[in-house]
Order: sequence, then C-alpha cells, then structure tokens
Amino acid sequence: MEPAPDRPNTDNGQEYACLLGLTSLSEYLDYVAAEAIVSEDPKDLAEQWRRATDRRAQLERDEEHWTNQLPATAKKPPELQPLSPEMTERVPQVLADPVFQRAFAIVRTRIAMAPLDELVVYQRSVNLDHVHVLEQRLGANPSPEELFRFCLPTERELPPYRVRPIKKDSFVFISDSTDLRFLEPVVLAGDQIVDYQPFGPVAGVVGLVVGYGSNFLNVISAEGRLILNNGNHRAYALRHLGITHAPCLIQDVARRDELEAVAGGRLSRDPDAYLKHPRPPYLSDFFDPTLSRKFRLIRKSRHVRVTFKVEEISI
Repeated sequence: MEPAPDRPNTDNGQEYACLLGLTSLSEYLDYVAAEAIVSEDPKDLAEQWRRATDRRAQLERDEEHWTNQLPATAKKPPELQPLSPEMTERVPQVLADPVFQRAFAIVRTRIAMAPLDELVVYQRSVNLDHVHVLEQRLGANPSPEELFRFCLPTERELPPYRVRPIKKDSFVFISDSTDLRFLEPVVLAGDQIVDYQPFGPVAGVVGLVVGYGSNFLNVISAEGRLILNNGNHRAYALRHLGITHAPCLIQDVARRDELEAVAGGRLSRDPDAYLKHPRPPYLSDFFDPTLSRKFRLIRKSRHVRVTFKVEEISI
C-alpha cells in the first residue's frame, strides 16, 4: 500500500499531540489519512501503533502486579494537596461566580491541588498551537495567584465567533474554539430582551443558547480515580512547563447516576474504560514518546447549527 500524495500546501494546519494505541489499527490509519496535512507511510504508522499497544499492555501488567502486592488499605486514590495561602484568598471569588454556581450545582465540588501526571484523560489529542499560546500567556514562572487565575478564571474573554442564517428557521454559529457548544433552551419574558422592537406585545421568547463552557480546570473524583473533565490544553501546558500540581475544581461523584449528569464525551459514553480499566490513559502519556505522536492536522472550525420549528394550531 503506497502512501497517498501530499495535500495541496494551501494551509500548514495545526500541530497536535495524539495518544496512540487507544483505537484499532484500521481506525488509526484512517484517522491519519483523513486528518494529516502531510501523508504518512502506513508501514511506519502501523509500527508506531504496535509499539504503543505493546507499551500500554506492559504498563497494564506492571502496574497491576505492583498494586496487587499492596494490602487493600494501601490502595488509595491519587492524593490531593491543599491550596497555598495566596490561592485560598481567591477561593470565595470562584464560589461567588454565577457561572460556577450554575455549572457546578449538582454534586459536591471543592478546590484543591491535583497531581497532573495522575489525571486520567479521555480527550485523545491536544492542539499544541493553542498550548503554545497558553504557555506564553502564563509565563515560565507563574506566581501562585497567576497559576490560580490561569486554572480557575472568573474573568473570561469571549472567543471570536460568527453567526450565519442558513434559512428562516436555521442558523449556524462558527468559531475556531472547539469549546463552542449548545448550552440550553430557555424561556424569557419580554422585559428580559433589550434593543429589540417587536411587531406587537411579547408573550414570551424561546431562546436557544449557544456559547462556551465555564473554562474552569475541572476534575471528577470517582471510584478511586481522578479524571480530567475540562481544561486539557491548560493541563498539558502546565505539565510541559514543569508544573506538577494545579488548582482544580474537584467534583466528588459517589454513584454512576451522578457521573452521567456531570461527565462529558467518552467518559459519559463509556465510563468503564476510564474507571474500571486496569490502566487507563493518563495525562503523562502525552509526554511518553512511545504513547504519543505529533502530527500537523487539518485546521478546523467548530460549527453549531440551530434549527427550530413553529406550529400554530387552533383547537
């Protein structure tokens, strides 16, 4: 099988770090063929996949052997550390933030220093171009207060976005940020809308809200493990800068029903892969050259399409 010809060099894409050995070989080959800017030799890709798969299997055996030698009382989840005094002073500001109060109201949530290398990850790629921007913003030697604000910001910059009508009943929101998402439907009263002149008296407004996440570095504590639920790029940037612990919102999940309510992505769809597997993927795997590979991938933007339907019926 010959590698496909290189794509036209109209865009050099973006650099990503991708975890290997977490999908089948055919899925890995198809992903690289579809997404990489420069074509790759399938033989080389297959060899990389085999090395990563063997490495993961060896880690699984080694870590299972080590934990099996410990008494049950010694098998503890990763240890959280307390905040420094400079960080503790800023906690009330986070707790009073309306976004925090709305987004983290379901389960018990606390703020502590989490060990980055021991965080289970379910996001399998990281945009290194974005990581570089974050590292420049933070600096090489951040103060405790700067680190806290980087991880748990209450002042948020809205990423650039565009809105385009497709039809009278359909709109698309476009952003370079992959965090763009549909948030919720909401019913509003007429007096909650400003700078709008209706055709007549307003009975109510149905809003389909599109926006971004809370932007807090967020970890779920469940079944003896810490799972990185939001903030993958910041966590990667911190670890790349040599920082081993970071202030996070820790959501304590005591049962699977709670997990369904607060988890996202692959963790929500397949929780056993991250909570029960003997050796799930960790943030530290991104820095293992056998388990991770850098690619330049096609540049993408995030599109959220919103379509509505109206029925007027006399009964």
